[in-house]
Amino acid sequence: MDPVRVGVIGCGAISPAYFNAAKTFPVLEVAACADVNLDAARTRAAEFKVPRACSVAELLADPSIEMVLNLTVPKAHFGVSLQAIAAGKHVYLEKPLGVTREEGLKLLSAASDARLMVGCAPDTFMGAGIQTARHLVDNGHIGNPVAFTAFMLGRGPEHWHPSPEFYYAVGGGPMFDMGPYYLTALLNLLGPVKRVSGMASIAVSDRTITSKPKFGKKIHVETPDHIVGTMQFANGCIGTIVTSFAMRAAQYDGKNPITIYGDRGTIKVPDPNGFDGPVFLCTFGEKDEYHEEAPWATKGYGRSVGLADMATALRTGRPARASGEQAMAVLDLMQAFLESNESGKAVAPQVAYERGLPMDPTLAFGRL
Repeated sequence: MDPVRVGVIGCGAISPAYFNAAKTFPVLEVAACADVNLDAARTRAAEFKVPRACSVAELLADPSIEMVLNLTVPKAHFGVSLQAIAAGKHVYLEKPLGVTREEGLKLLSAASDARLMVGCAPDTFMGAGIQTARHLVDNGHIGNPVAFTAFMLGRGPEHWHPSPEFYYAVGGGPMFDMGPYYLTALLNLLGPVKRVSGMASIAVSDRTITSKPKFGKKIHVETPDHIVGTMQFANGCIGTIVTSFAMRAAQYDGKNPITIYGDRGTIKVPDPNGFDGPVFLCTFGEKDEYHEEAPWATKGYGRSVGLADMATALRTGRPARASGEQAMAVLDLMQAFLESNESGKAVAPQVAYERGLPMDPTLAFGRL
């Protein structure tokens, strides 16, 4: 099939991961990159041999660009994606889909009206780690899922990220930054959600950047940096998710931060912020010993597999896995945790969710 010509908007810290991984997919042709800082676009173009660096307006005006990869900061996701849709481009964007439920719904509506596709990170659930865990759940290796725990614990990105301010503005925080990885994994493992409840706080209200180049700059935190949620899935599974930028988790290594407990066994799921990683299974009769399971799906994918999957969907007519609809369900849940915290009541999702297709383990690497 003919490759899809992609234009990248946003050449910041996450962009190298996309530029590198995109080269492994024949269906993708990264044709141009743009940034509000043109020098940043030129630097990335030279670094990754992208044919053209240009302004955002020039990229959007290029009729040969079919799809925009939007890697801007969260607050700009909605506006930039809407501009791309208005220019007749399909859009794949970094998570989250928007910073409010209303933004996400407006974006999907605009794309639908224009008969364009929207896809959204994370795509890590397409890696061998989550896909292997999904295969085990779907094939009854733990029986009926009864409970789960999911933990993302840390002290915040101001210690390593070069420009961490946006993590503590509206649309940031550990739930909107890291929650998409965990919630997307849980939806793929367990299906649609029936209701959620949440509690949230600003545990550390003022922070100091200790990374360069902004060492010493102060940040006032505007959004919760510690969120705890309870989720009840339609299949009856009930569990807890904790996302926090407010602690030193000395006993927490983060290697298998999700555990699914069934009535016949338990699965330890690898970090959903990565693509591979070991999956451990314990079933009754094994004296609570976990055994590492062989990967069920293709290993070695990186960021851009969701973009490539969407490009393949565009060419073949099948649904995309890292779809805008899935990202909208995740955004709805993240908003629901905060609304539950404010109201003190459980909240039912406003957006329906249907699990996408699992990955096909028979296809060669790079073929989707």
